[in-house]
Amino acid sequence: MRKFVLLCLLCSWAGCAVAGQVIYVAKEQRTLYDRDLYLYELLDLALKKAQFDVQIEHVKVHPHQQRTLLALGQGEVDLHWSMTSPEREQLATAIRVPLFKGFIGKRALLVNKSHLSQFDEIKSLADLSKLTAVQGHDWPDTKILGHNNLSVRPMANYKAMFAMISRGRLDYFPRSFIEVGAELANQKTDNLVVLPSIYLHYPSAFYFFVNKEKPQLANALTKGLARLQASGEFDALFERYFADVLAKLPFDKDTQVLELQNPYFEIPVTAELSTPPVVLNDSQAIPSKSKKH
Repeated sequence: MRKFVLLCLLCSWAGCAVAGQVIYVAKEQRTLYDRDLYLYELLDLALKKAQFDVQIEHVKVHPHQQRTLLALGQGEVDLHWSMTSPEREQLATAIRVPLFKGFIGKRALLVNKSHLSQFDEIKSLADLSKLTAVQGHDWPDTKILGHNNLSVRPMANYKAMFAMISRGRLDYFPRSFIEVGAELANQKTDNLVVLPSIYLHYPSAFYFFVNKEKPQLANALTKGLARLQASGEFDALFERYFADVLAKLPFDKDTQVLELQNPYFEIPVTAELSTPPVVLNDSQAIPSKSKKH
């Protein structure tokens, strides 16, 4: 159903009035997850809310985050989405509205189920530093983990990261609450699980990034997202895509949260960080509905 929604969005963009300007959106050559479908739909809603008439063309890019941001900086594409970092905000205009409401900084640990016992005595970051994580070589998370004295093996091949955990070569793979369920379901092996006893947290955000030569697009997205937040449509879309995903995470009130510092993140001034409290109840982790974000 959600892929049908994406198809409809692509068709509607292709059929925009000729008068609308063309913008080029980066599209990574990999499996599309709910995370991606949510972002496509959010982008469409924000542009419509701002009454910004555009025709969207997709530019296929290799799934290397920094390479795509460089393409933005060089004017090869007009829009992409990414976790933020100071370097990335130098390359393109960050629309400082956290698209995943802070959940991008909540990191479940994907581990080999036969190695669960090695996490039994982990009570601190110092304990966790004795094990080795895998992360993308150009991901902001790699620097964040390193800053907190955690051992990290950087890699360029996304699929190989899962294989390193599955084969027992490395110990854990931190993945955001938003991503981990879909990624796990997409693996062909059945020996990967989310560690239920621990997760990591650090302040961060996932933004739309816009070519600096497209200030009108940046202004329209800022305006459209603000209107979606004010109307409640932003929260409603997030809930529709991720409430069930978050509820299925294996955490409860006894789950240990290891807090990490992130010196590479600046709390946005144009929007609240929007990190909703996580309600841990009966093995559920869902965004609280008692507070507006």
